[in-house]
Amino acid sequence: MELMATIRIALRAIARNKLRSCLTSLGIIIGVGAVIAMVALGQGAQQQVQQQIAAMGSNVLYVGSGTMNKGGVRLGWGNTKTLLYDDVAAIRRECPAVSIVAAGTGASAQIVFGNDNWFTRITGTEPEYLDIRAWPLAEGTNFTQDDVQTADNVAIIGDTVRKNLFGDTDPVGQTVRINELPFHVIGVLSVKGSSVAMGSDQDDVIIMPYTTVQKKILGNEWLQYAMVSAKSKEASFAAQTQIEGLLRDRHRIHPGQDDDFFVRNMADVAALYDQQTTVMTLLLAFIASISLIVGGIGIMNIMLVSVTERTREIGIRMAIGATEEDVQHQFLIESVMLSAIGGVVGILSGLVASFLIPRLTGWPVSVSFTAIIIAVVFSIAVGIFFGYYPARKAAQLNPIEALRYE
Repeated sequence: MELMATIRIALRAIARNKLRSCLTSLGIIIGVGAVIAMVALGQGAQQQVQQQIAAMGSNVLYVGSGTMNKGGVRLGWGNTKTLLYDDVAAIRRECPAVSIVAAGTGASAQIVFGNDNWFTRITGTEPEYLDIRAWPLAEGTNFTQDDVQTADNVAIIGDTVRKNLFGDTDPVGQTVRINELPFHVIGVLSVKGSSVAMGSDQDDVIIMPYTTVQKKILGNEWLQYAMVSAKSKEASFAAQTQIEGLLRDRHRIHPGQDDDFFVRNMADVAALYDQQTTVMTLLLAFIASISLIVGGIGIMNIMLVSVTERTREIGIRMAIGATEEDVQHQFLIESVMLSAIGGVVGILSGLVASFLIPRLTGWPVSVSFTAIIIAVVFSIAVGIFFGYYPARKAAQLNPIEALRYE
């Protein structure tokens, strides 16, 4: 029997019981739609994480002061006082894989402007910090190395600080007070968004020279961290090794002793988050694909019922010359057609769901063409797998007994 003729017969058989065919395909529709939507959701989250990590700066390494043991109590990271500006200068001078480095220290304080005030983070650093973080200014100018040398009272504010302190007023040129000291606002940072690592608002910050923070706010001379940009993503691992070796040597740390600092490579962080989101995507796809299995079982059940209902028809076809192979192909193609129809409708429902999810929940999605192809192939494979047994059962019917069947 020709393939097209078999397909036409299969479509007529499906059309005879429209409601039953629709309900049978429902499991495949839900399965395919769920797989597409869940994979889109997982990949959307993966892309968002990578964008947030990229927003932290390119090829970035974070060198932080380490932990210390005081009276038998191990204090947290950032409690050592051994990271100095001379270390930053040495990294800049002696690490060939390093492109840019900026000293850093931080504090928190209440910022006052007129009758308004806002509690925020203060980042003390160098002008190169904005280049390392790939963080352009929305307006105004960056402070200079001269401002660092003179510990000048200048500040650049984040967008969150701008909204809460100034509202519709232009902040550039205004004066704010921190610890009763006046600070001149010289710039406003562009919007950065939330941090992927901590979920904190990166725009809720004031940036100023690290010397100003050390001398006028904290009253110390050591650094809490240094931000480093390697010459390339590949060079970031070489830069990490060079920095660790240099600081161990400068801090006279002997073999076997713990470091009094740590170096965190953002490339490692990106790889870790990428692995986590990939696992999440696969898990979501696996859970959604269970609906395809359930749909396949429904197809097998309905096809077995169809074989029973059409036993006399099968006998007549065999009596007029249809072979076992023809009968088997007929029922197998009916099963595949049910799956294929469900797959097509499932694709449309998955695309609609992927369109609605970000608008209803705000979650990012990224529709994958590969996921669509895999879902369709899987749905057809389900039709073949679960349709084979009913088709084989129909083909093995005895023609004489089938003709006698009432």
